[in-house]
Amino acid sequence: MPRVHLTVQNSALVVVDLQPSFLKAVHEADRVLHRSIFLTRIANLMGIPVVATEQYPSRMGATDPRMVPHLGAARILGKMSFSCCGCPDFTGALGNRHQIVLVGAETHICVCLTANDLLQRGYQVVVCPDAVSSRTLEMHKLGMERIRDAGAVPSHTETVAYEWLKTAEHAAFKEALGIVKEMS
Repeated sequence: MPRVHLTVQNSALVVVDLQPSFLKAVHEADRVLHRSIFLTRIANLMGIPVVATEQYPSRMGATDPRMVPHLGAARILGKMSFSCCGCPDFTGALGNRHQIVLVGAETHICVCLTANDLLQRGYQVVVCPDAVSSRTLEMHKLGMERIRDAGAVPSHTETVAYEWLKTAEHAAFKEALGIVKEMS
């Protein structure tokens, strides 16, 4: 298993296809949205770039309105490919960040294919199982198995937040702790 030590300077958060048309069928969709909002808020607090994608937005709709206020300055990219890497502007939106944290839907399709493509391009990839899901628990579990087998690292959203902070002496720690407590 590869070792990934996330840093604020090298990380980007990718929010994959959190559109109501997908979420309405996703297992534990409220949990996925809640944990994705949590990590997006932490990323914004720490100045970590956020990129959001929308699968076939003209047909499937825009990002869930409960997520939108938390995206801040995030780039929102429409895509037709299932992997975010198939979107021409995607890797450019990541800038020089090479540690990519993935949240969103669905684990076994867009999240999995994005993780695989990023790994093939040399990125370090972390997927948050508490902030991704699929239409069934079995699809989610199979997606996470494939993601892990490919070399991505599963990590809870709180672990990612604390890994970015590194220490309780971090200037953003008190505000981050407030978000942790609010969203537990």
